[in-house]
Amino acid sequence: MLSWIKISLMLCFFGFLREIRPSEPFVTDYMIYPWRNITSEMVNRYVFPIGTYSYAAQLVVVFLITDFLKYKPLIILSGISGIIVWAILIWTKTLRELQITQIFYGTYMATEVAYYTYIYAKVEKQHYLKVTSHTRAAILTGKFVASSLGQILVTTEAMDYRQLNFITFGAQIASAVWAVFLPKVKTSLYFHRNANSNDDLMNDSADVEKRNANKNRFREAFRLLWTHFRCAYSNVNILVWSLWYSAAMCGYLQVISYIQVLWTEIDNSQEVIWNGAVEAVITLLGAGVALLAGYLHSTKLNQRRSLFALMFLAACEGSAILLASSTPHRVVSYVGYLIFCVLYSFTITVASAEVAKHLEDDSFGLVFGINTFVAVLLQTILTLTVISDEGLALTVFQQYTVYAVYFFVLSAIYLTAFIFSVVRSCRLKSTKDDPVQLANGND
Repeated sequence: MLSWIKISLMLCFFGFLREIRPSEPFVTDYMIYPWRNITSEMVNRYVFPIGTYSYAAQLVVVFLITDFLKYKPLIILSGISGIIVWAILIWTKTLRELQITQIFYGTYMATEVAYYTYIYAKVEKQHYLKVTSHTRAAILTGKFVASSLGQILVTTEAMDYRQLNFITFGAQIASAVWAVFLPKVKTSLYFHRNANSNDDLMNDSADVEKRNANKNRFREAFRLLWTHFRCAYSNVNILVWSLWYSAAMCGYLQVISYIQVLWTEIDNSQEVIWNGAVEAVITLLGAGVALLAGYLHSTKLNQRRSLFALMFLAACEGSAILLASSTPHRVVSYVGYLIFCVLYSFTITVASAEVAKHLEDDSFGLVFGINTFVAVLLQTILTLTVISDEGLALTVFQQYTVYAVYFFVLSAIYLTAFIFSVVRSCRLKSTKDDPVQLANGND
């Protein structure tokens, strides 16, 4: 039996390999290579949106079958889908083939949930905090190494954009192979809560009893899912902060999904671009700011101050998006994007802490899985509204104006919640201080 440290390290190495994608900061520039005969506008309107739709369509199904299949098969599928994505990117040229790539990229992103939940089925609860930090650190380390490597290779002209994809392709093969050797999971939260009972069923010769037992298992699993869902979202604090979590994530996903298209539209004449360096800096600063947010939230910020901070930061995020999209200089746009991502790291950490604070341990994965699905669903609606031909079909600059307004609206919501919290607190205080009201209330 492997110790929890060895299991954590094995999973972390998979996460690290999966994030070795030095080609990703330059994927738009690679897609619009002259030999493809594809423009950035075509990528913006007909390629990237398919990834959003695919991700949304697969996320809920993947979440349920991840628990049913006990995690490991979905981790392997994540590696295989990565292989398919980058194989198509490397050896194809047409628009239709790029669209097919996005379908598998949706699978690649949806199966990421297995990586984050596998470890909780393999280690005891007292190790949850440590293994969570391990898996997050592995992801951030992989992103930093990949972004830095990609930038160095491009800047030194050691590789071009297409050649970077071979490194990514190799890393995805390595991650898929490594996933095969991860220890199997015997139990899961919903469908396989008792491994011993499953072994007994396998030794039972009565097929009818087995089928009845399986039906009971499924019934119990869905009953437990509904119980966790109802208990979590009947809590007002969880409901409110979950909505904000999903709304903020939706805006973030939309901004980062199309930022490279924006940069190519701002200035595509530079011989060397610094997308990889920007992503590397964001990874480092984002990790630091997330740690800072967790410390401040646990020691200095009460709920009211958190609301005020989120209101202010959401307005700053909207301003950063405007800065990134309204400048003719690519470097200034980099700065705006960097500011936006760092601020988002802070706000999402605070929102996550507020949700987790009111949750039972066993429903953590379910609630954050649902919140992520709501975020992707909102992103799909936003994509259909502002990008698709059936919607407004806005240019990329107009799209980012909409995204900035989106965060200003979020800021207004935070402000409303802050004012409501202050008013409610003042009313409760006045009631306590007024003996007449207290007496009437007692009567």
